[in-house]
Amino acid sequence: MKTFKDVNEYISSQPKEIQKILKQFRTTIKKAAPLAEEAISYGMPSYKYNGVLAYFGAFKNHIGFYAMPTGHAHFKKELSVYKVGKGSVQFPIDKPMPIALITKMIKFRLKENMEKAKAKKTTK
Repeated sequence: MKTFKDVNEYISSQPKEIQKILKQFRTTIKKAAPLAEEAISYGMPSYKYNGVLAYFGAFKNHIGFYAMPTGHAHFKKELSVYKVGKGSVQFPIDKPMPIALITKMIKFRLKENMEKAKAKKTTK
């Protein structure tokens, strides 16, 4: 697996048409969670705020989106039209990306992480 120093390097390593989609993901996530920390984790872009929000990665025929099992379970109905795993979904690159759904998933994960962080503080 190639190691990337940052998300810019990851995106620029992809074919031009894929770069456009990845930039769309990045912008969508940053807009939904402006304070999230961006990094490379597991060889792909990751976003964290009080814990992991999501990861995404480019593959031959799809963009993998990983909003953790809870994020995927919460949006099970909306994700049912895609190939899904416990904490992953494959968005085909030959179809428009579901930006509104990605935004909702990030906001859900953000809220979830903030509630967990708040609960941790109150138990200390």
